[in-house]
Amino acid sequence: MSNHSSGLPVGRGLLYLVFAGVAWGTAGGAAALVFGASDMGPLSLSFWRCVGGLVLLLGARALRRRRTPAVVEPRGRRLLRILGNGIGLTIFQSAYFAAVASTGLAVATVVTLGAGPVLIALGARLTMGERIGGAGLTAVGGALAGLAVLVLGNGGGTVRPAGVLLALLSAAGYAGITLLTRWLGRDGTAIDPSTTTAWAFAVASVALLPLAGAEGLMPHTADPVRVVALLLYVAAVPTALAYALYFAGAAVVRATTVSVIMLLEPVSAALLAVSVLGERLSTATVLGTLLLLVAVVGLAGAEARLAARARREPVAV
Repeated sequence: MSNHSSGLPVGRGLLYLVFAGVAWGTAGGAAALVFGASDMGPLSLSFWRCVGGLVLLLGARALRRRRTPAVVEPRGRRLLRILGNGIGLTIFQSAYFAAVASTGLAVATVVTLGAGPVLIALGARLTMGERIGGAGLTAVGGALAGLAVLVLGNGGGTVRPAGVLLALLSAAGYAGITLLTRWLGRDGTAIDPSTTTAWAFAVASVALLPLAGAEGLMPHTADPVRVVALLLYVAAVPTALAYALYFAGAAVVRATTVSVIMLLEPVSAALLAVSVLGERLSTATVLGTLLLLVAVVGLAGAEARLAARARREPVAV
């Protein structure tokens, strides 16, 4: 495992990822409220989510005056970061929504989020030599079991091959973002995560525009204030803030650990559904949540121990 010197401690990177995963889970509840209050479709919501996040990030950057010079990144590397994250984000979101429409929410969620850690673990091993180890395999297995119990235990869906393939495509887009961010962050170059996030949103907005246009960009609603407030929340917390924290944390934490921690998203969504949307707290919700939380805590602890060991080891010259 290579060391990094980006200035962000691994412990803080883990906290950033935890916040991002929990915040992403609230986006599903907010989206459900938007769909219930208007005729907005999922692709249009994704488009406005990216556009709103981009506007908020650009506004924050305009208000913030950097006192240190920006890191000059080689043009080819910068282009790879921009296009890779933007295209990956577009594939991740669009293919997931299409999978939900094809095979249902439960199956699409299990396949997408379940395949993600597997693809990331294999990709990290092949491209960066990251070893997952016995504890990591146990944590990933526990996380996948918890995810299956949490989602399928609360009502299954019809398994359709086309929907499963779309969900696997979504997982590949998510894996690509995580692996690229980690690979580019291994040399310790401290790139502003808000810059990475802003460019990713810009590319995704352009790619989603024709799809959202075909679906219908402007929603019809009898409660425009509520819909606008929900859209602003989605753009601000689970998008602009959460993605910036995600890119910062993913640059310093092992890719497999990132993928497991981000499984906090369905945990957050399930708890929100119970506390806000009035859904019943089932046995599957409790058991799946506990399994996921144990896996996340265990793998985060292993990541922190690895980082502490790396700091103690002398650097070879």
